[in-house]
Amino acid sequence: MKINFINRFKWIRTAVCLLSGLFLACACGSDEQDDGKFRLRIAYSPSLCQAPLHLAVELGFLEEEGIIAENVQVDAAHVQEAIGANQVDVGFGLIGKFLQPLQNGLPIKFTAGIHTGCIKIFALPGSGLSKIADLKGKRIGVPGLAGAEALIAKRALFMNGIKTDPRDGEVEFVVFSRNELGQALQNGVVDAVSLGDPVAAQMIESYNATTIVDTAKSPEFALEYCCAAFVSKLLAEKHPEIAAAFTRAILKASAWVAEHPEEAAKLQLEYKYVAGNQKLNSDILKSYNYKPSVKGGYDAIVLSSGQLAELGVLDKSTNPEEFAKNSYIFFDDVKDTYSAEESLPPKFKKADK
Repeated sequence: MKINFINRFKWIRTAVCLLSGLFLACACGSDEQDDGKFRLRIAYSPSLCQAPLHLAVELGFLEEEGIIAENVQVDAAHVQEAIGANQVDVGFGLIGKFLQPLQNGLPIKFTAGIHTGCIKIFALPGSGLSKIADLKGKRIGVPGLAGAEALIAKRALFMNGIKTDPRDGEVEFVVFSRNELGQALQNGVVDAVSLGDPVAAQMIESYNATTIVDTAKSPEFALEYCCAAFVSKLLAEKHPEIAAAFTRAILKASAWVAEHPEEAAKLQLEYKYVAGNQKLNSDILKSYNYKPSVKGGYDAIVLSSGQLAELGVLDKSTNPEEFAKNSYIFFDDVKDTYSAEESLPPKFKKADK
């Protein structure tokens, strides 16, 4: 069942929670239904890389785990506020953008790495910019200074010895909306852009742009999970069995997407989760490593939190291992990964009967 953000009753219920100042402590979250299934509020956005999340709903992976999926559309830029206001229970997102909010008390736990890739840094052809070292002294356009796009760019520059601190930085980050970044690049207001797919891939194709960093392929990032599944801390504490069930469903859906990117792209369009061209969308999905891994997500937090601490984005005293332990939850009844053979969509199984 897909609804546009939240229905009227839930607006009233959420307002009561917010006005009472109880936030996560109030009993406004999901609960079991009369049929014994658990209604779970799933934060989703029209992001191509969320294919496993979208299809876990539509192909029955969540239903098979005893979960009634209630889609709550939340702009990717505002998912943290939705979590803080207890409007959603689970979701899927770029690890990097959650780390500073996590250090500041964002009440979530990551549960599994889902895929690599999905952010690109690129420049116009003929610009003379083709590698990270070329970005020294340049202006990089990003949709936000705290977003994953800016953090990936900072990490890439850091690994190549280029300073990013605004006080003595060797690059300048310039913020534009996603819709304005292409024009800013064409007009020379910025020299390069760091952006997530599918918009990044569409711009690169449209401008015949030069890709400087592709986190799905560039050696600095190719093996690192960029996106992970998460659950609210409240759900993890009150209903760990449901948090585990959600994680299993997403792992299986991700394994299925890895084997069927064309079908996944087709279904995302049919169910109206994303827009775009099916061939381009499927090509993008093929470029990601949708071999999900619980441990892979944990390792990505260790790596990125350590670098972000050195960059000063996180507290300089941050211990990466301790940070990851506090940000993650492992379940005894969830395997590290699932094979394609274990991931036949329940909807297809029913159709075969």
